[in-house]
Amino acid sequence: MEEKQLKYYKMHHDLEEQIHRGELRAGDRVPSENQLAAAYQVSRQTVRKALAILEQEGYIYAMHGKGTFVSERLRPGHKSHNIAVVTTYLSDYIFPRVIQGIDDVLTAEGYSILLKNTHNSRSQEARCLEELLQKDIDGVIIEPSKSQISCRHLHLYEQLESYGIPYVFIQGCFDRMEDRPQVLMDDCRGGYMITKYLLDNGHRSIAGIFKADDIQGQNRHRGYVQALQEAGMLYDPDKVIWFHTEDRKVHPREGILRLLAKGISLDAVVCYNDQIAMQIIPALASRGIRVPEDISVTGYDNSCMAMGDGFHLTTIVHPQEKLGEMAAQLLLSLLQGEILQPEERRILIQPELVVGNSCCSRLKVSEIHWQNPRTPGACDTHVSM
Repeated sequence: MEEKQLKYYKMHHDLEEQIHRGELRAGDRVPSENQLAAAYQVSRQTVRKALAILEQEGYIYAMHGKGTFVSERLRPGHKSHNIAVVTTYLSDYIFPRVIQGIDDVLTAEGYSILLKNTHNSRSQEARCLEELLQKDIDGVIIEPSKSQISCRHLHLYEQLESYGIPYVFIQGCFDRMEDRPQVLMDDCRGGYMITKYLLDNGHRSIAGIFKADDIQGQNRHRGYVQALQEAGMLYDPDKVIWFHTEDRKVHPREGILRLLAKGISLDAVVCYNDQIAMQIIPALASRGIRVPEDISVTGYDNSCMAMGDGFHLTTIVHPQEKLGEMAAQLLLSLLQGEILQPEERRILIQPELVVGNSCCSRLKVSEIHWQNPRTPGACDTHVSM
């Protein structure tokens, strides 16, 4: 064996033995590349190769800008009864009820949850996973950040798997991990249902506002397109506004006002969620446009902000607590070593339309009679489609 290889294997063996003997303990910082290169009289490239193998084996982990540290390896047969729950946000919008559903199920089984949030940042998600890999946890429930964008830290999920830590995705999933356990809303169906409702009620110029960097936005857009095509309506990309996480508080409002300034005639707007809808309504009002008399507006999620003072958005129900409960139950099945079929590992929750008073029918009397004299009106009714 070449001398270079002997030094490489010796470095790997020495560090591994130091970890086993407790000379390097969990959380300890491993000597720097320069220090190891000097100690073993090898190049930094050789050091990196040795460290990469140790990382693949789960002995160490790297934190960007901080160094390399010793992992807390899982002990065979040990159960901490700690579950990590990672969401994009903790106190915003639908997340408290999702977390409540998770907690209800896990607490009943004797588990405690550790909450983390990423602010929908992929780099923050990677840091969360790096930190969790060093903690004593049995499983992870995670909402991926910007799930429509390719994930660059798949190795951290692979490391979870190598440690025997099961995880479940909620709300979305990276495209290269579609075979992993997940609990999702059928967002394509939801986008279809709410757009079809508008079409069935005579709307013919429907704008759409969708989020570009998560899979929910892409699927709701797919449903919107499907409903238009099914109705024989041409898809007009000029009537679609895309926004990203960073500009969600500004771009949707500015986008709809730009459409109006261009003289584009609209009779309805399909919004990515209730938050966006509640931004659009005052934006329309600032131009003297009434909702629903002039333009109908729909949301998605049936959140608390979708109703109040006699107002209720037409929206799609998001069963937050149910989703959390189902994710927790799926994780429990994995923790118990159950062999699950593909359809049991990927759970799709079917959407439900709630008709509020944010939409008006555009049908003429003759069309109403021909189509369906019982077409739902402006009332709070659950509609199955």
